[in-house]
Amino acid sequence: MTKRIILITGGQRSGKSRHAEELALSLTQRPVYVATAHVWDDEFRERVRKHQQRRGPQWTNIEEEKTLSRHDLTGRVAVIDCVTLWLTNFFFETQDVDQTLEMAKREFDLFTAHDATYIFVTNEIGWGGVSENAIQRRFTDLEGWMNQYIASQADEVVMMVSGIAVKIK
Repeated sequence: MTKRIILITGGQRSGKSRHAEELALSLTQRPVYVATAHVWDDEFRERVRKHQQRRGPQWTNIEEEKTLSRHDLTGRVAVIDCVTLWLTNFFFETQDVDQTLEMAKREFDLFTAHDATYIFVTNEIGWGGVSENAIQRRFTDLEGWMNQYIASQADEVVMMVSGIAVKIK
């Protein structure tokens, strides 16, 4: 297996995760799901439970909020869901766009250095206009720059629109 990076992007509830999971299952019978979310409250905990239930027992689940490179997925097919929540975990600590971007790029490069298929899920959060909140504006910049970085490294980029996959790259 050679290294392959796929980025799946789109708005909330556009079908990104479902498409990523279907793609992973089309490539292997035993995919890996890397969940980057920090569980903040009961409502989010329920979302996580529903996602896990939908995936089923053939998935290997890894919960990793920041240090993706801690997990060597050589030879595996992995869905990393999602870049937005992963960046949030760094940004929550630093509140600094440049520092977070540098750390995330370094971690991305370390994680994807092995031969595996990496399916990254991310959000397009900058399409809704400019926020009145300064922190949200900084995070939107961060997310956009990280999405561009991953897309530049990716072999394929797919945009999800209303549950329909549109190949970008």
